[in-house]
Amino acid sequence: MTSLLMKIIMCPLAVIIASWILPNVAYENILQPIIVGLILAVVGVLMEYMILKRGTLWISTFADAVASLIIVYFVSNWFPGAFVTFFGALLTSILLGVIEYFTHRWLNNVGLTKKSPT
Repeated sequence: MTSLLMKIIMCPLAVIIASWILPNVAYENILQPIIVGLILAVVGVLMEYMILKRGTLWISTFADAVASLIIVYFVSNWFPGAFVTFFGALLTSILLGVIEYFTHRWLNNVGLTKKSPT
């Protein structure tokens, strides 16, 4: 739950910042990058539950960055008036990957990635 709350804030914020900084990431209104960020947050949490555990920090971070690239590029271009190039989506996914690295590292250090036996 902690991870979801962090991602609900950080992912839309990262996409908004990328749209302000990068010339090849443009949205027509503020709601569009928020929606993309919320989709990224949900997918990121699901991927954490499937992949993240001790010893898989880099694999999980790389998988999140690749998923972010695909989601940012394709979902953003579905919006009318939005314009995101592949390079813009790549730079945005790198920014998200850096955020995910620190999030995953923190989750591992705190012990929130331990899977309970079923």
